[in-house]
Amino acid sequence: MKHDQPDDSTRVGADPVPVSRPSDVTLLLVDDEETFRKLTAKELQRVGYAVETAGSLDAARRLLARQQFHLVLLDVRLPDGNGLDLLQEIREAAPATEIVMLTAFGTVQEAIIALKQGAHDFLTKPCKLDELEAVLANALQKQVLQRGNVALRRDLARLAGEDFIGQAGQIRELLNLLSRVAETDSTVLIRGESGVGKELVARAVHKLSRRVDQPFVVVDCASLHESLLQSELFGHEKGAYTDAIRLKHGLFEVADRGTIFLDEIGEITPPLQAKLLRVIETGIFRRLGGTADIRVNVRVIAATNRALETMIKEGQFREDLYYRLNVFSLVVPPLRERRDDIPLLAAHFIRNSSVVPKRQVTVSPEAMTVLQRYHWPGNVRELENVVERALILCDGQILEPEHLPLGVRLEPDFREDADERRLTTLEEVERRYIKRVLQECKGHRHKAAEILGISERNLYRKLKEMADPGADAPHRD
Repeated sequence: MKHDQPDDSTRVGADPVPVSRPSDVTLLLVDDEETFRKLTAKELQRVGYAVETAGSLDAARRLLARQQFHLVLLDVRLPDGNGLDLLQEIREAAPATEIVMLTAFGTVQEAIIALKQGAHDFLTKPCKLDELEAVLANALQKQVLQRGNVALRRDLARLAGEDFIGQAGQIRELLNLLSRVAETDSTVLIRGESGVGKELVARAVHKLSRRVDQPFVVVDCASLHESLLQSELFGHEKGAYTDAIRLKHGLFEVADRGTIFLDEIGEITPPLQAKLLRVIETGIFRRLGGTADIRVNVRVIAATNRALETMIKEGQFREDLYYRLNVFSLVVPPLRERRDDIPLLAAHFIRNSSVVPKRQVTVSPEAMTVLQRYHWPGNVRELENVVERALILCDGQILEPEHLPLGVRLEPDFREDADERRLTTLEEVERRYIKRVLQECKGHRHKAAEILGISERNLYRKLKEMADPGADAPHRD
């Protein structure tokens, strides 16, 4: 049978906008029966739909690559494959597109599969035009409501600045990518150092997804031994091992229809990696000690602060699991790469602290200079702890440098060294550090020597070598 080819006049445009009348609607009809395809297209065009047609999966894919459609009428059985395969592809690539399945050999099983995979409805050919129009109108109404919800969720994401404090370009890009991937069911891998807020990102993806009303389950993969972690993830049957005195449902079961967040995924052992891979690929697992297959529908979000690529080369992490997890990657920048956000973050932590619920506390310019100079190896989590500690020590309304931990105050200025770091000698770094300690100790050499971990005599010698004006002062043992 001759298949329709994409017309050169096909309109290529951006994402379809919310619509409520057929004249605004683009529709793709995929069916290999030429007579049915042409007659149905003609009738739908008569009532106002902008219709494109394809007689095979291949022709449909070419059209979908060039244009987005509001609606797709898709036959199940096509000469080059099964329409259910294309259904899944469309749901992944264009979640907003509504799909109505068609078949001349309709079965209950096919209908159930199609609806489970996200089809709006399932019709058996030949179908009456008024029945088809009613189904399409209903699909459009659903689409309008869903698009409104997506817009609302995006607005909420913008309003949720309290969760993502900062205006750095990296944070804006992260939020943009986050809001886009949240609308899909794709697996997400969140990467970043400890303390940057990877769990916060995972929760945001869940909150902005279609699964928002379903469970969000957090699993700390680094805190449990392999056998305990396996039991937590997959559950166990009564009597599976000595202490298994009753049946335990695993966290994958708890998270069914929702999201499971696997924090520090790089810490799980290779045998457990294999079991996890099977669940991600098939949605099927067995409880420890069980024989029955359990099927779940769970979105997986994983996070790591480790270089998984290096672990793969060293044989510590499965390459196939890595590619299953890394469908879409979100990278959370360390705090030292967005120092301009530190004043916003500090103000947020002060405002939400239980230490000073009734006091208006601000950070002095000198203290803020210290905070922005520090390297923050513990990232945002460390900043929050430092601010809370400082608030405990601060009796007034101004947070000063003396309220900050000594280690933060004595940190070399990484901003000053940034452009010269490769040219700065160890001797120069030592000289700057000694001078900073002396400044903090207000010239008291005995105290400075204790902080530096050297004798006062040794400090005196170093100051003399540095040609410090105070180096000629009498030495006190």
